[in-house]
Amino acid sequence: MALTTHTTSSGFVLPSIHAAKPFFTQQPNPATQKTVTENWTRLILSYARHKKLFTLRIEDATDDKSEWDEVLRNPRIQRRLRPSHLAAILSSMVAANQAMYEPPNQTSSVLLFWRSPEEWAQVLYDWANSTGHLNTIMTFYEIVEPPVPSPLEGLPLPILRKAIAVLTKSARAQIIAVADGEGVRFLPGVPGR
Repeated sequence: MALTTHTTSSGFVLPSIHAAKPFFTQQPNPATQKTVTENWTRLILSYARHKKLFTLRIEDATDDKSEWDEVLRNPRIQRRLRPSHLAAILSSMVAANQAMYEPPNQTSSVLLFWRSPEEWAQVLYDWANSTGHLNTIMTFYEIVEPPVPSPLEGLPLPILRKAIAVLTKSARAQIIAVADGEGVRFLPGVPGR
C-alpha cells in the first residue's frame, strides 16, 4: 500500500505516515522511536482538537468502539497501536507538558492539552470579556456548562483550573469560594497579556 493521506469518516485527514506499518510498533532505535513518538503526539493532539476530545486512555488502544479507534487503528494495513506503545507515547506527552495524568497518581488516562493552559487562559478571558462577565463571579460549572454554545463547553475542570491559574498570575482573575464549590471573578486587565 502506498503511503497516502486518508480522510476518516469524521472528516479528519490522517497523515501518510499513518499508512506505514512501522508507525504502529515501538522501534528499537531510540532516534527512530523519538521521531515516531513526535509524529504520534502531533497526530493525537490534532485529532483531539478536531473532535474536541480531552481524554485518552490506554484501553482506547484495544477498544473498537472508542472515539479514538479511527486514529489508533488502521484496518487498511491491519495495524493497531499496542497499549504499551500508547503508554510510552502518553508518558512522553506528560513529560513535555502536552498532557497530564488524570486522575493523578495513575498512568492509564490523560487529559490532552491540544491548547496549552496559556492558550485556554486567553480563550477564557476573551470569552468572559465578550460575554460581559468581567467583575462577575462565576462558578466553574457555569463556565464549562454554559446555556449557550461556548469554546469552553465541556472543558475538564483540571484544565480550567490551570487556565484560571494563568489568569490569576497575570492579575486577570481571582479565585472565589462560593457556596456550591469554586468560582472565579474575571478582572479587567491588559488584553492579550
